[in-house]
Amino acid sequence: MAPLRKCIATVALSGSLPEKLEAAAAVGFDGVEIMEADLLSFDGSPADVRRIADSLGLGIDLYQPFRDFEAMPDPVRARNLDRAERKFDLMQALGAEMMLVCSNTQPAALDDDARAAADLHEMAGRAARRGLRIGFEALSWGRNIRLWGHAWRIVQAAAHPALGLIVDSFHTLALGDDPAGLAAVPGDRIFFVQLADAPRLQMDVLSWSRHFRNFPGQGALDVTGFLRAVLASGYAGPLSLEVFNDDFRSAPARLNARDGLRSLILTEAEAGGAAPLPPVPALDGIEFLEFAVDEAAGRELAAFLGSLGFRHAGRHRSKAVDLYRQGGISMVLNGEQDSAAAEHFQQHGPSVCAMALRVDDVPGTLARAEALLCPRWQEPVGADECSIPAVRAPDGTLLYLVGVGGPSWEDDFDRLPGADGTAGLTGIDHVVQALPAGRMDGFVLFWRALFGLLPQPQLETPDPYGLVLSRALVSPGGRVRLALNASDSRGTATGRFISTFAGAGVHHIALSTPDIGGAAAALEGLGAPVLPIPENYYDDLAARWGLDDAMLTDMQRHALLYDDDGAGRFWHLYTAAFCERFFFEVVQRADGYAGFGAANTPVRAAAQARLHPAGTLLM
Repeated sequence: MAPLRKCIATVALSGSLPEKLEAAAAVGFDGVEIMEADLLSFDGSPADVRRIADSLGLGIDLYQPFRDFEAMPDPVRARNLDRAERKFDLMQALGAEMMLVCSNTQPAALDDDARAAADLHEMAGRAARRGLRIGFEALSWGRNIRLWGHAWRIVQAAAHPALGLIVDSFHTLALGDDPAGLAAVPGDRIFFVQLADAPRLQMDVLSWSRHFRNFPGQGALDVTGFLRAVLASGYAGPLSLEVFNDDFRSAPARLNARDGLRSLILTEAEAGGAAPLPPVPALDGIEFLEFAVDEAAGRELAAFLGSLGFRHAGRHRSKAVDLYRQGGISMVLNGEQDSAAAEHFQQHGPSVCAMALRVDDVPGTLARAEALLCPRWQEPVGADECSIPAVRAPDGTLLYLVGVGGPSWEDDFDRLPGADGTAGLTGIDHVVQALPAGRMDGFVLFWRALFGLLPQPQLETPDPYGLVLSRALVSPGGRVRLALNASDSRGTATGRFISTFAGAGVHHIALSTPDIGGAAAALEGLGAPVLPIPENYYDDLAARWGLDDAMLTDMQRHALLYDDDGAGRFWHLYTAAFCERFFFEVVQRADGYAGFGAANTPVRAAAQARLHPAGTLLM
């Protein structure tokens, strides 16, 4: 099946109307819905908007909304029909062939389906004489008509070919209405389909709709199931995004538009409406982390890694790149001037510039990335050197894709003799990224769409100077764990990190060990800068978990923290920050513990604030 036409409502993007149109066209949308508010604030004529859209190759697929029309008492009915005629003039100047009429919200609206059908029949007849069409939509907070099935009965009763049904996933799913019956509606009687997701919130549906919608795949609604029912009807019209979201109104328009188009591509494929995407790769873990450094920062970071038990294991044969190893962990320090790492260092200083993920199918993952609008990157390589393909994450971090078998990237290094590490650390447990406020949804969509990571519930964790929003994503099987943190407050460690770092970035790297006590003792002997934890914390542990005195004494001596999720147990410790850019955590999971130690975030945040009172780090 060929992909359906893709559109976006201008309300979903920030900026002036021309800026919104440019952003939609730049990322590849076919058309737009022009929102009345955007047109009213535009300093030009509807014909000017049409010329701009035409020059960008964009269609104007819908003009909306026309409110509070059907089933009004006289003389308001006559005024409404006159108002519609004026909107038809405007639509013809815009080149918009269809107008959305949403169900009436006025207290004066009559609870009379026959009257509503008669009004819509009259309106559709007037539209048809101008070559226009009307789509009727049930608002989830409508006065008398809230459900798509009710709106469909009225469309059927009106019985005019220029009148059809418009359905919106939010209006259906927010009310818990069943979309399955849409499959029985003749596809050509559904004139337009709008898609929006949303988190599950306990609030009135109007406020929920106007402020908290997001793109499909970013929330908790079954938008894919909704679209599957629509497609079963034989619908072949546009798929459009109508998203009201406070964060989207301030996000860069082109960035947001790309997220939106990616969400439509993913949702359509998942609903069976287009050629399937290449499969989600199976992730086998993080192969290595790469740090952007210069010569001085490289020496400092090498010493810091040495205090964690890492050993200098190799030097690249042709580049200023060094390999440090411990257990199954590889850290790459890239000081090569002609590289993406050098550009990253110039912008951010010493920092994580790349992650390498082990995947089962590198070509398939690249094909999926291309289909989902994820840009590919290829570093220059010398003769006989291993080429590692990569894609860029939304923050610019490179994600290298390493397959199983074949030439190894480590073959490009002249290996140095010796054992790999001395502190008992064995793997990368998880990585945490700090995000600008309002960008959480975009990152969740990226990781879910490309790599199939499963979003966990969002948490709010306290910082001494505000709240931090945190959301974890975990691959099926748990081999890759990622946490995303964002904060509206510039005073929190998150906000300071973002303002100093000038964008998102990895700021927290958790390393696993099977023996946290042994690892802690080894780190003490190596002089690792372990974060001190207050004595009060251990008094509370004794009260909450009933840990024995010997264990508590040992934990306090090594600054270990503890959590228990009812299924398993978790011990962890933290280092001070490297150059106030990023820090490390050492963790031990036992008995199937699945969390990230979030219960200890307030203690850790306060400890880091004391150690780095003017720091830039997120916990």
